[in-house]
Amino acid sequence: MLISLTVGKVDAGVAVLLTEDKRLIEFPSILLPPSISSGSIVDITVSRNLASEAASQKSFQALQSSILSTYGQQTPNPPILRCRNATQTSIVLEWDPISLATAELRSLSLYRNGSKAGNIPKPLEMTSTKMSGLAVDTEYDFQLILRTSAGVYSSEKLVVRTHKMTDLSGITVTPGIMPPPLRESLSGAIDRIGAKIAETVRIDTTHFVCMEGRGREWEKAMAMNIPVVRPEWVEGCEREGRITGVRGYYLNADPKLRQVGPGVGLQSPQRQQPQQQRSYTRLDASEATGIPNSQLPSRGPPDIQQSPSANNLRAANQPPPPSSPSETGSPAPPPPEKDMPREMPASQASPSQSIASVSASPEEASAPSQTTSTDRIDAQPQQNLKPTPETGDIPRKPEDNASMVDVAL
Repeated sequence: MLISLTVGKVDAGVAVLLTEDKRLIEFPSILLPPSISSGSIVDITVSRNLASEAASQKSFQALQSSILSTYGQQTPNPPILRCRNATQTSIVLEWDPISLATAELRSLSLYRNGSKAGNIPKPLEMTSTKMSGLAVDTEYDFQLILRTSAGVYSSEKLVVRTHKMTDLSGITVTPGIMPPPLRESLSGAIDRIGAKIAETVRIDTTHFVCMEGRGREWEKAMAMNIPVVRPEWVEGCEREGRITGVRGYYLNADPKLRQVGPGVGLQSPQRQQPQQQRSYTRLDASEATGIPNSQLPSRGPPDIQQSPSANNLRAANQPPPPSSPSETGSPAPPPPEKDMPREMPASQASPSQSIASVSASPEEASAPSQTTSTDRIDAQPQQNLKPTPETGDIPRKPEDNASMVDVAL
């Protein structure tokens, strides 16, 4: 197709051409002959290049196929979350390396019980994390959320429960510098309590056990804030049957801070049997003797000493047996008098006014009650504590007198 155009104006880069119907066309001046000027007439031939057009179409289709195979068939994989180890107050989580395909990473976040716990630092390198400060014997659910340029991908919820204080299977011990016999003994104790041994310090290491604070693994444990304890700590856990505190088992700790007690299954029969408590009843002297409180000396309650006798323990919850004149061989106490003087000499005191010691046997405890309990009345304080010429006994001190009667029931 041939077209004749008139050159109207020529600039450095663009020439203005005029058609026969006076239309303006901007044409690159570099494509015009160098000798043209305003008013020149040029002929331009226009035709379609089919070969070049077909080659360009084929190249475009190849590019589209490459984009589809690269970005349209592979997508990021959702993270897979697992529990690596659990203790009484911590949980170690791990997952497979993140697969992004051709997407761009935005963030990797960890959620606990539906709330965001934080972002994972260096998600393309780290594949584990440790959650500390958890409650004992409590259930938690965790989930990883992966955000990429291709979308958001979530892992399945992982439900984990922290251990009880008596569950020692979560303890992971890394041994340090110690004598070989002690190391063998430590391995046996760890096997007995159901714990694990890790030769190197890892993220799930709970305790570093050694006798000397030196070495590469010790430095790594200190950097990771892992408790460094003595081998006695494992023995304490085995003895107690539960996880014990590490305060008294540090390398430089005072042994007095250690809580030592019988372990589970090693309790003595006295600890396994229910303890029988001995009760005491204090009777007012006025009720026992009939003397008004205003006429009795004011004294505090006497100290009660528990008898270690087995008969007293068996009769702890039974009333005291009666004391008849025929059993004790002493005359029955006289009835109280209303006008009895407040103080009387010890030499004139009757046998019924002495301190009574009640100790019941099982046979006596089963006998029916016939008489009242023996009363105790304060005697006049003695200032001279020398033996009496009649009996040779030393009289009691004033502090030994009391206005209360202690009866073990």
